[in-house]
Amino acid sequence: MDLRKIKKLIDLLEESNLAELEIKEGEEVVRLSRVPRSTAPAALAPAAVAAAPVAVPAPAAAAASETPAADALPAGHVVKAPMVGTFYASATPGTPAFVKVGQQVQAGETLGIIEAMKMFNQIEADVAGTVQAILVENGQPVEFDEPMFVIA
Repeated sequence: MDLRKIKKLIDLLEESNLAELEIKEGEEVVRLSRVPRSTAPAALAPAAVAAAPVAVPAPAAAAASETPAADALPAGHVVKAPMVGTFYASATPGTPAFVKVGQQVQAGETLGIIEAMKMFNQIEADVAGTVQAILVENGQPVEFDEPMFVIA
């Protein structure tokens, strides 16, 4: 299934009042969901491994979930996820994380990586300061605009 079809499916889900949409094309399976699933990716059927699930949050649900979380964040600049994907704290398994709480960072320094559609995208600090909090865990799926780091 090509990227254009997936984008059209995302648009269709956003325009409708559906909570979840699953399309099977041959052995490929694409599941779009407005609500994050509680099941682990390992629980997916073998056919679903060909195409990773894409979560599209409902605007009301996203606003409701961010309000309580925003109150619990430490003071400082919040670095948010620029895309949906999987967060990785280091470049390869077994290597130290790019940053730790209490570490000084410069603007442009790599804080982590988000894997989206088999592409690894570096997440860079947009301000200089000290990392006050790391709000995501290694290997955790992240949503667009989800708070990831607090830098003060």
